[in-house]
Amino acid sequence: MIDQSFSLYGDVTLRDIVVFLATVAVSVVVARIVRTNIRRALKDKVAEYMLSLLEKLVYYGIISVGIVIGLPLLGLHLTGLLVAGGVAGVVLGFASQSVVSNLISGLFLIIERPVKIGDQVCVGDISGVVKDIRVLSTVVRTYDGMYVRIPNEKVFSSNITNYVAYPARRFEYSIGIGYEDDAEEAIRVIRKVLEDHPFVLVNPRPTVFVDDLGDSSVRLNVRVWAPSQVWYTVQMELLWKMKVGLEKAGITIPFPQRVIHIAGRVGE
Repeated sequence: MIDQSFSLYGDVTLRDIVVFLATVAVSVVVARIVRTNIRRALKDKVAEYMLSLLEKLVYYGIISVGIVIGLPLLGLHLTGLLVAGGVAGVVLGFASQSVVSNLISGLFLIIERPVKIGDQVCVGDISGVVKDIRVLSTVVRTYDGMYVRIPNEKVFSSNITNYVAYPARRFEYSIGIGYEDDAEEAIRVIRKVLEDHPFVLVNPRPTVFVDDLGDSSVRLNVRVWAPSQVWYTVQMELLWKMKVGLEKAGITIPFPQRVIHIAGRVGE
């Protein structure tokens, strides 16, 4: 009869290997069943991005538990590995520390919900649209089309600016007109442009007022609220329409200039 055992931290038989693989397989099946039930129970109660991240955490968590339970069948006891691992154990410890930190940060992102898939955000120095929130990382597509993977630990510990967290967003312009132009007429033209745009909110209402008397121009401040999902498009459209409207009204937008008074007569 052929001996079906070999030495790996002790005698491990073919039966032990089969049982280990069966344990892992069962954990995978259980993880899939639990994941399916979670989706059925929460699909109408939880946002899709949260549900997706929760599914991943539960799925891989159950499989990890199954592997840990099966390791003793191969003679791999966690306490023994920690003692015998030596330098390898220290290296793995540092590596796993980062993994665990990202995993826990991902869980906190689910609880706190500072961002969700589809949001326009700025995380640290990275700006773009959130495309996916994974177990260990968050994927952002920048406005110039770059794919950026950010570890969840960095996402959770960074300053996060969410441009669409609220339904409306305010933006403003600083527009200069000549001192010889009629400021009241300029304000009237700008207000007409704002009133005619379908996405400019009436509440909070837009404001237009003289903000500063500069060296070369009278500065008008224009503050506008628009839906967060289209604010950038509205901002670009209004800027052009205000320029066209002011030009049609004969109001100049001056460039920087300086008036110099020379004392005395030329040639003296």
